[in-house]
Amino acid sequence: MLEPELLATNQAIIARMDSPVALIPQLAAHLVAAGGKRLRPLLTLAAAKLCGYEGARQIKLAACVEFIHTATLLHDDVVDESVLRRGFASANAVFGNKASVLVGDFLFARAFELMVEDGSLEVLRILCSASATIAEGEVLQLTTQNDLSTTEQKYFDVIRGKTAALFAAACEVGGVIAQRPAAQTAALAQFGMDLGMAFQLVDDALDYAADEAELGKTVGDDFREGKLTYPVLLAIAGADARELEFWTRTIGEGEQSETDLATALAFMQRHNATQRSIARADAFVESACAALAAFPESPMRTALEDVARYTTARRF
Repeated sequence: MLEPELLATNQAIIARMDSPVALIPQLAAHLVAAGGKRLRPLLTLAAAKLCGYEGARQIKLAACVEFIHTATLLHDDVVDESVLRRGFASANAVFGNKASVLVGDFLFARAFELMVEDGSLEVLRILCSASATIAEGEVLQLTTQNDLSTTEQKYFDVIRGKTAALFAAACEVGGVIAQRPAAQTAALAQFGMDLGMAFQLVDDALDYAADEAELGKTVGDDFREGKLTYPVLLAIAGADARELEFWTRTIGEGEQSETDLATALAFMQRHNATQRSIARADAFVESACAALAAFPESPMRTALEDVARYTTARRF
């Protein structure tokens, strides 16, 4: 349904990753080879089609969205000291932290070039605001690391910033370029926001429940990094004294042994933490699908609803 647009977007991404500085296209090619779902640019393309847009502006904007996302991944992998990304060695593991940070900066710059080329101040406002919000979300997550007093509200603030904001912006700009009424562009933003919340909840659950080969990254990374994600918050909320002592040592103080991840998984299973996280994600998915009621029924609306519902069924 969106194959020609996605192909054009991929061509735009590859063209804009080019540079006379050889390391930039080399590192970029590594990222492209690692694949990825291209979910965020697909949302821009799908939103534009849902709104009946017939021009070509969505191609550059979808590429722009992917550049923002990829830049944040490059920076995140450095911050998290990750060695795997989508089942491949992460860029920082192959090229080093300095190159990863600087190429991330290059991709942000390319994203802003594409926004300016589009020429819409409203599109520029939406995507610039999302870029700032992503950075705020990542910094907020840094402040919650190893902090057992982190509240559920603060966790949701983190994922709304670091993940859901770009989903919302990716959808909203599709409505803006189609010049849809404010109520419909707001509905698209709401769909993206709820979908992004569900997506991150599932990601955080999979860190404790997935098969490592399927997930494409090391299972238990969030645990080792002391991240207060939703499954951990649920396990801590129901913890007895012995469990609380365990979480204080492993997450709060960062003192972990080789057997601690298995213990954490057992405690989570006891409190049904991963399943409850998925159930919370399901509620966001239903809210996302309800937002699409602002649009008449169509194959594209059904496709977006299917994408949302797949979010909580995925294993990677």
